[in-house]
Order: sequence, then structure tokens, then C-alpha cells
Amino acid sequence: MVSAVTRFRQENPLVQQVDLLLPDLVGVPRGKRLSMDALERAAEGEILFSSTVYSLDTTGANVDASPLVWEEGDADRPVALDAATLVPVPWRPAHAQVIGGLTEPDGTPFFADPRGVLRRVAGGFAEFGLTPVAALEFEFYLLDHETAPDGRPPLPGTATAGEAPNVDVYRFERLDAQTEFFDLLDRYCDAQGIETKAAIAEFAPGQFEVNLAHGTDMVRAADAGLMFKRCVKAAARACGRRACFMAKPFSELAGSGLHVHLSLRDGQGRNLFGETAEGEAMLRRCIAGMQALMAESMAIFAPNANSYRRLQPLSYAPLAPNWGHNNRTVALRIPAGPARARRIEHRVAGADANPYLVLAAVLAGALHGLREGGDPGDPVTGNAYEKVSPGLPRNWYRALAELREAAHLPAYLGKPFCDLYLLCREAERERFESRVVGLDYAWYLDAV
Repeated sequence: MVSAVTRFRQENPLVQQVDLLLPDLVGVPRGKRLSMDALERAAEGEILFSSTVYSLDTTGANVDASPLVWEEGDADRPVALDAATLVPVPWRPAHAQVIGGLTEPDGTPFFADPRGVLRRVAGGFAEFGLTPVAALEFEFYLLDHETAPDGRPPLPGTATAGEAPNVDVYRFERLDAQTEFFDLLDRYCDAQGIETKAAIAEFAPGQFEVNLAHGTDMVRAADAGLMFKRCVKAAARACGRRACFMAKPFSELAGSGLHVHLSLRDGQGRNLFGETAEGEAMLRRCIAGMQALMAESMAIFAPNANSYRRLQPLSYAPLAPNWGHNNRTVALRIPAGPARARRIEHRVAGADANPYLVLAAVLAGALHGLREGGDPGDPVTGNAYEKVSPGLPRNWYRALAELREAAHLPAYLGKPFCDLYLLCREAERERFESRVVGLDYAWYLDAV
């Protein structure tokens, strides 16, 4: 029987090198570049990689307190390739890419692999005879490549030089002005099998949103998110631009989110929430579970210091674990539409978050609701910012404290994983907050 790698080589004879992508804890794809012959060996489990790929901060520095660094001596583990993710890299001729993760030497899953964490959580729905259906949507900025001396990119402007930035939300002319970029993005996504459904001009100049197609394989849905971000960045570079997925790159402009749309399909292929007699009750159970895990999951939904700058009143970023119908001011929105499309839109995560872990945490909440039940309370109508007090962590310190004291999330993601994630995020928080920056001097140098 011809292997998937051999078949790929036959169909793509010009490909000479393959980028092995290993998503780390914050969703940054790291890894190594392989020859095609080395890829064949990797497919047979003969390639190893350092386990500390799961003990890095966002900058790529080792977190020394992690047991995977000095305690284990930076040990190597086998790489398990997912041959279904082997696709050409259209912005690099004669190149391809494949996604993988590390395993234990005996082939069992390694606790720190985010893809493995997601796969385990998604598998929990089988006990109810249900299949999750999910789609991701990303907001991002398309910026000029130049930056100021302090590293800040210039504010996105309008097509006319010298004009003040404006919003023009949903305007087609803003999409038309980026035709080269979106044409390239479509080509790159098509080449990698990433199905996009829609693109809109968002609430800030230079900001856009793209919706990915829904699917029933949760790891594939997160893979599509990882690959989509690479495609966006590559298309931006090819156009002399820079793509930015920071949650809040500009204090005066809208933040960027990563929204998850989730429904559940029963054994007969029906949408549990909209096409079954118990749909409303099951919807409420899942919402209650998501509410119960939301604060515990904030360190995943908002993984770094900048993430929390997005969480502001009247910003469309949720501040409380509330829910409502056709209401974008809440955390858990039930979009309008036909019964077959009834779903929960989880609106908490920023665009900077790891799509594997975001989806795992969202699924964990739904699964918790199915198992434990609960009452989500009444849906919010009108402006949730005026009707509900903020109940979610709005700073990094509190979010990490919630994870440290979590009562439910470790049971789904695994306590060893949660401990490692917490340790690595805490180390980055301490490193970030120890830095003296320009604002310190501007505010305090002469004033105190």
C-alpha cells in the first residue's frame, strides 16, 4: 500500500523540502525543515525533537522552571506526523509543510502536545453519542511593514495619504483596496485545503475578519486556524505588508478576537440544539458548563499581557460569562438563523490565542455542561455592559490565579498540562512585568 508521503512525492515531484510544524503552547508553529527523504523517515517515527518546544515563552526563550528543561535535560522525543496535513507551501516554491506533535518513546500521547489535549477533550463527546461541529473566525490587522523606532506600527490609514484613520465598517471599498492581498490569500488557502466562507472589513481601519468553514474534526478545525494565520502572514509579506494578530495592537482602535462557533450533532445527523425536542435544554446545559469554566480558561483565551488590553467596556469583547440571543455584547451569543444552524458563538478569546487550546477549553465547557448540568440564568437582552457586572479576569495576574485554583478545567485538559501551561505563562508574566519601558520614564522620571 502506497504511503501518504510517497503519494505526495509522486503528485508533487518538484517539492524538495518540508517544514515540520510543531504548535507550541501559545500556538506558534515551531519545528525543523526536512528533506523529502527525511520526511519519509519521520513518517516512520525515526525523527526526534526537543520536548522543550512545549516549554517556551512567546519570544521562543526556554522557561527554565519547566521540568522539561533542566530536570529532564532537554530530552528528545519522537515526532508523530499527521500525514493528512501534508500540503504544498504556495509562497515557497518546491516546499511543503506538515503538522505533527511529540509522543512518548512508546508511542503514547505526550501530555504537553496541544493537539493531543484537544483530541482527548473532543473524544469525550462520544459518551453522549454526539459529534461537535465547530468553525473559527479570526480578526486581524493588515499594516504597513515599517515601524516607529519604539517598535509601534503606524496607525492604519485610508487610501488617501494624510487622511486621519477612519472606520468604514463593512465597506466593500476597503476590501477592494486590498485586492492583491485577498487574491493571494485565497490562492494560498486553496492550495492548502483551507476553506474560507466570508471576509468583511471590521470596525477599525486596516482590520478585517475571515470566517473559516465548519467541520466535525476538531483537530482539523484548529489545524486550519494555525495554517490560516500562516497564509495571512505570507500573503501580507508578499504584498509588502504586515499581518497582525495581536489582541489589541492600538489602544485607540478595536481589538481582534478569535470566535468559536460550536454546535453538536446527534447520531442521526441532527443539530442537537435546533432540530431535537430537547434542544433548548441541552443548549442551556452547554452554556452553563461554558460559564462554569470560563474564568478558569481566561489564561488560555487571553494568553499574554497585551491580551487584556482588549477587554474593555463597549468594545464587543466580553467582560462577564453571560449569554444572549442575537446579541454581540455577551460572551456566549446564540446567532439568529434556522434551526439546523443553531449554535453557540464563544466570543471570549483574542486572535493571539492558541486555536488548539481555545477550542479545547470551549469544548471542555460544553462537555462539562452535558455531564454536570446547571442553570445559565436568563439570557441578556440589550447592552450587557450596562446590565451585568464584569465577572471575568481582566488582567494577567488574576487569570493565572484562576487557572491555578481551577476546580474543573484540569480534569478535561489534564492537570500536568495545566500545571505546565501555568508555569510557562507565569514565567512570561514575571519577565514582562520586570521590564522598564518608555511609559515608566514618560510618567515617572521627573514627576516623582
